[in-house]
Amino acid sequence: MSLIREDRTPLSISQLNQMVKELLESNLPPLWVEGEISNFAKPASGHMYFSLKDNNCQVRSVMFRNRNMLMDFKPENGSQVLAKVRIGFYEARGEFQLIVDRLEEVGDGQLQQQFERLKRKLASEGLFDEDNKQEIPELPNRIGVITSPTGAAIRDVLSVLERRFPAIPVSIYPVPVQGEEAATKIAKAIQIASKHKHCDVLLLVRGGGSLEDLWSFNEEVVARAIAKCKIPVVSGVGHEIDITIADFAADVRAATPSAAAELVAPDQYSYLQSYDYYVDRLQQLMRDRIKQSQQKLNWVQQRLQQQHPQNRLIQYDSRQRELSRRLAEAWKNQSASRNASLRLTSLRLQQQSPRLLINQRQQQLKSLIHQLKQQAQQQIVSKRQRLSLSARTLNALSPLQTLSRGYAIVTKEASNENIISADQLLQNDILKTRFRKGSALSKVIKLLPEKE
Repeated sequence: MSLIREDRTPLSISQLNQMVKELLESNLPPLWVEGEISNFAKPASGHMYFSLKDNNCQVRSVMFRNRNMLMDFKPENGSQVLAKVRIGFYEARGEFQLIVDRLEEVGDGQLQQQFERLKRKLASEGLFDEDNKQEIPELPNRIGVITSPTGAAIRDVLSVLERRFPAIPVSIYPVPVQGEEAATKIAKAIQIASKHKHCDVLLLVRGGGSLEDLWSFNEEVVARAIAKCKIPVVSGVGHEIDITIADFAADVRAATPSAAAELVAPDQYSYLQSYDYYVDRLQQLMRDRIKQSQQKLNWVQQRLQQQHPQNRLIQYDSRQRELSRRLAEAWKNQSASRNASLRLTSLRLQQQSPRLLINQRQQQLKSLIHQLKQQAQQQIVSKRQRLSLSARTLNALSPLQTLSRGYAIVTKEASNENIISADQLLQNDILKTRFRKGSALSKVIKLLPEKE
């Protein structure tokens, strides 16, 4: 449709709105816009209707149900969002609007998403379980404070500690509480305090600020350092409405830095009152104990008067003399019995003297040696006779004796096989013949048949 009309033919409102719709939707591609949600509504149809605005302007927007079902956050009035939109024009009312295809949180919204994801992750690992929490000491020997050395939080904490219990020494671990390296340095300070254990309790504190300002206390490295710390940690970050991951990981969460200091330092006046009470109580107990002891002493004195030591001494002296007499008599009887036993034992020793046994054994040994020599001589003579007989028998059966009678032993030279039959020979075989003295080689010229 042409946009330039030279005549004065009027357009209907419908034609005008259609022309505007075509101009907007055909000339503007999908865009990303950023703004704040206002006038948010979500009727039963599931579509979302709202306005996107900045400091100066606003525009009506709609996000249909099939698109908003895929969102991972719940938009509401005041949410700062980044929207992927198409330009739309509602012809029936002649209204310009944005058709939203995608909606994302920006700024604090993104940080809030990260916060919730990390919170769920660490909670699933049991990092926030109450069973892992450590008890805060009633009266710490030293308090450690991890915070910025120049911030308002350290002044508030020191002021409260000075007011409540100035006798407790304080160690300050200076760290940045905002910026890129803040989380790493905070975690390092917690690790150092846990390793050295100079303090009985740690205060992790910071003044208030935006979610972005407090983000160092929402980092995973800080939460894990707190969970591993061997010293109880009290978190006092921001104002009462500010909640951080460090608050969940800490053993105790305080609403503010000052509240954290109040929590770990007892009130010296109440403490002194308790001290005075316990002193009075101890003095009363001591008086009662002295009274009881005095009564017991009086009772003992009465018993002593009834049982005078002189009477007991007379009894003990008489008993001692009786025991001495019985001891002397027992010793005399025991000595006589031991002397008789000693004489009997001496007589038995003489009868069983080793010298007598040695002489007897020597005589037996001489007799056995003589018998052994005789049996050995007889064995030698017998063995020699058997040897001589065996030699004569062996000589008679020896092949050499056979050879001395004119016989010879014939073998093949190649295989050294004994020849006992002509069947073992072939013509031209070389034979070795052994005589009584010496040997000779011969050759088979002809094999003769065996005569019947």
